[in-house]
Amino acid sequence: MVEEVGIERDDAGLRRSLKNRHLQMIALGGIIGASLFIGSGAVISTVGPAAVLSYALGGLIVVLVMRMLGEMATAAPTLGSFMEYARISLGDWAGFTIGWLYWYYWVGVVAFEAVVGAELLNPLVPVLPQWVLSLVLMLALTATNLVSVRSFGETEFWLASIKVITIVIFLLCGTIFVLGLWPGAELSVGNIARDGFAANGWFAVLHGVVIVIFSYFGTEIVTIVSAESDEPVRSVATATKAVVWRVLLFYVGSVALLVMITPWQDIPTDGSPYAAAFTRFGLPGAEVVVNVVVFTAVISVLNSGLYTASRMLFALQRRGFAPGWVRDVNRRGVPWKAIVLSTLVGYVAVAASYVSPDAIFYFIINSAGAVALFIYAIIAASQLRMRRRLEQEAPERLKLKMWLFPYLTWATLVVIAAVIVTMATIEEVRSQLTLSLVSLAAILLVHLLFVRPRRRSA
Repeated sequence: MVEEVGIERDDAGLRRSLKNRHLQMIALGGIIGASLFIGSGAVISTVGPAAVLSYALGGLIVVLVMRMLGEMATAAPTLGSFMEYARISLGDWAGFTIGWLYWYYWVGVVAFEAVVGAELLNPLVPVLPQWVLSLVLMLALTATNLVSVRSFGETEFWLASIKVITIVIFLLCGTIFVLGLWPGAELSVGNIARDGFAANGWFAVLHGVVIVIFSYFGTEIVTIVSAESDEPVRSVATATKAVVWRVLLFYVGSVALLVMITPWQDIPTDGSPYAAAFTRFGLPGAEVVVNVVVFTAVISVLNSGLYTASRMLFALQRRGFAPGWVRDVNRRGVPWKAIVLSTLVGYVAVAASYVSPDAIFYFIINSAGAVALFIYAIIAASQLRMRRRLEQEAPERLKLKMWLFPYLTWATLVVIAAVIVTMATIEEVRSQLTLSLVSLAAILLVHLLFVRPRRRSA
């Protein structure tokens, strides 16, 4: 097993041209998306001040999954990351399933972000229809990915930097404001419990976890990007260890400040609560600045989504799980056919958003709703099996270990199952779970009917 998935593996022509600074900023920025800047208002409205707990519980799941993934990635860094670990640990069906689920998820995200980005741009360029703006964004980010992996890395580095700097400024200003040290401000820490901390009941906290868990999805990108890094083991280990404070600061910390700065009933749900908070600070042009930051967050997700989908598709074909022709790499080490195929599906989805928003586009977006949870569950199951084999075959490779193994791994699986069950009980998200199960069943059926018989006869 160790020989099959190890540092020595050839990466099929991909260039190791990403530096440690690229990976660290991608890891930092990967956890900050438009869902935090905009979606947090809806979460707070649903849960109340206890939304802080929803973000903490959702973040805990992600921290534990990332620790498992970090253990496997530092022991055996490889192209395909968790797709390879699932294949080796659980069998071909698991690698095929998690790889295609992940690709499908990010293709849907790419289309969604292109549409959101166009909506944000439309007021600035009203003469152009939104579908044209979506197309322009898709073409621009496709070009960035096609140039070189270094081009992707630099673009993502600067986009992530903008997000990180904005959140850091908010944390500093917000802390000063709630302590009453800001000019004209009064001590407002008590806002977090003024009408009761769990104002909408404790079940609402679980409801909030269902909503926020998908905000965190993207932290695992660093283990995929590491295949094209010049220091994969060091980069993954550093990023995995830092995920704890990133979750606490960027999500839990900033949401706690939001409900301290403004009474939770007054936090806007139709815009950015961060823009509203900056306005309360009295900072000029705050709303415009935050809207620009939200746009960079959208572009960042679009950029990394195209990269991630193409690399997972490239890794899938390496194991015979995808068409062989997507293996082609250009002279700059870029898997251009994998990028083009992933992009084409994105174009179809974008077109569907305008031609049939209530049918095709609805299915594409909502059928990926619970995919993150399925992927997390397979990662946890893979780590259970792979850890045992590593302990027997190559214990020296366990440089970064999962805490309290195997108890925390099993606990994580139980919590993921609980979140999935909770989704089934909440009417607003039940359709997402149903359509996600349809997607999962379709991928498993393809493996059972086509891939498995072919591999057995080979």
